[in-house]
Amino acid sequence: MTETETNAYDVVVLGAGPVGENVADRTRAAGLSTAVVESELVGGECSYWACIPSKALLRPAIARADARRVPGLRQSVQGPLDAAAVLAHRNYYTSDWHDDGAATWLDGIGADLYRGKGRLTGPRTVTVTGSDGAERVLTARHAVAVCTGTDAVLPDLPGLAEVKPWTSRNATSAQEVPGRLVVVGGGVVATEMATAYQALGSKVTLLVRGKGLLPRMEPFAGELVAEALAEAGAEVRTGTSVESVARENGTVVVMTGQGDRVEADEILFATGRKPRTADIGLETVGLEPGGWLPVDDSMLVSGSTWLYAVGDVNHRALLTHQGKYQARIAGAAIAARASGVPILETDPWGAHAATADHHAVPQVVFTDPEAAAVGLSLAEAEQAGHRVRAVDVEMSSASGAGLYADGYRGRARMVVDLNDEILRGVTFVGPGVGELIHSATVAVAGQVPISRLWHAVPSFPTISEVWLRLLEAYRDN
Repeated sequence: MTETETNAYDVVVLGAGPVGENVADRTRAAGLSTAVVESELVGGECSYWACIPSKALLRPAIARADARRVPGLRQSVQGPLDAAAVLAHRNYYTSDWHDDGAATWLDGIGADLYRGKGRLTGPRTVTVTGSDGAERVLTARHAVAVCTGTDAVLPDLPGLAEVKPWTSRNATSAQEVPGRLVVVGGGVVATEMATAYQALGSKVTLLVRGKGLLPRMEPFAGELVAEALAEAGAEVRTGTSVESVARENGTVVVMTGQGDRVEADEILFATGRKPRTADIGLETVGLEPGGWLPVDDSMLVSGSTWLYAVGDVNHRALLTHQGKYQARIAGAAIAARASGVPILETDPWGAHAATADHHAVPQVVFTDPEAAAVGLSLAEAEQAGHRVRAVDVEMSSASGAGLYADGYRGRARMVVDLNDEILRGVTFVGPGVGELIHSATVAVAGQVPISRLWHAVPSFPTISEVWLRLLEAYRDN
């Protein structure tokens, strides 16, 4: 091997997470030669440090909670979770942080994998520096797709470096359960990891700077999750800032803005994400390093004819399923442009334009109870200038709720556009509601008229009967 190699491809993909994999899959299916560059593990954040391991940790906690609400079963599941077995189950789903299977899949679609640090070094050019120090220069005839995702943000606090705090990566890959865990933050990562570790045996203290949990959802979502966490034994402190952290004889000591001292064995900061763009060579193509990359609906970076930014890095919707959706759009757009086909024009499938990440983004928070939402909250719809009305019902009003669990608690809301009589947003909170949200996504994305939803008959007796209750509440009031 020479010190520097140069290879030409139709497409170069920077980042081999689910987003990069899907871009490569679509461009290869279109017959375009494709190189994929990855500095860590093929499969990315979602596979090893986010979606998959977090849900593997949460599933036993949720299953036990559900079982405790079922007569004839609750007496059998009062004991603690087998933490070692849960962690081993999580390790299995991350393939023990080996990516052989994912790399084999990439090879199977005909994409070439380059392991190493990839940086743009000019238009349509990516230089990969391998662990052996050798450089490989990749040139792209048609497109470079940046799919590098995000990193956790840590606050600038006195003593933080010495404490060695957890980020989401540490929380999802830990091999031991701390006796006491402080979680700083009130969003998805914070609430999910608080749920998981409280169930695994940690004494969890949640420190939330804002007024409540899950601030991007309807207020009742955070309220119900906070109540459940408190009932499970966690301490939830809202309106609480962290002023400093330190380790004293191995113990984490947190001083809050209210002058309180909180002690723990570990501390997790779940305080936001930043784009992984600081060191990928954006300055060589006239862009500012370290920032989000604005794109059009085909994922083409603003002002460029060849550079695409797909997934979290463009800041449109920081969710794996939305990133994969964008990847399918970007791959189709790259292939169309490579063949000279006009895009972003009338197309019954909308294959070249991502529109669902504007108004119909679904998300599930896998806490107990689950919180699931799609589209706009009431406040967001009003702020956007829509004339809307919120319709609320208790989830227990559905015939299947009581059969699902004794004392089923939850709430549903649909935000109705009064001018167009379509749904702008839907939120469900309650056990098992994650499986309901796709029906709401279809209604919101498809702009299905309320008059037609009335004829979408829910099966009896299921929790989905809550749709009937929502529609009745809208009609009768």
